Amino acid sequence: MVEIERLPHGEGLPYPAYMSEHAVGMDVCAAIEGEIEVGPGDIVLCPTGFKVAIPEAFELQIRPRSGLAIRHGLTVVNAPGTIDPDYRGEVKIGLINLGRHPVTIRRGDRVAQMVLQPRFVIEWKEVEGLSSTSRGDGGFGHTGT
Repeated sequence: MVEIERLPHGEGLPYPAYMSEHAVGMDVCAAIEGEIEVGPGDIVLCPTGFKVAIPEAFELQIRPRSGLAIRHGLTVVNAPGTIDPDYRGEVKIGLINLGRHPVTIRRGDRVAQMVLQPRFVIEWKEVEGLSSTSRGDGGFGHTGT
């Protein structure tokens, strides 16, 4: 179980929810008054009306909703956004309009998806050289177009 707290401006809105039986991401609604127009190239910070207490071994990832991204160019500016387990403020979604036309967001619109993911902690081991692979240091475009 993950603790969630509704904020006053989130009253009447659904909590994040899975929209189908096998969905991985929970849709998140905009907790705004009225509407916001996001012009081409504009970035907005969209409130959700809730806070969460993420368990220590996890993170929440904020991801775009594919329909909004494909149809309108509205996506998460830092996709995927990460919410750390020690954060206790309101979950807010950074949205950017990469499309050619303004996009209007209204109260209750589903604007992003939220996915709970395990958090792994890395311990570094310094070495003189890395193990070799068939790819080696081949970078961007090294396998062709």
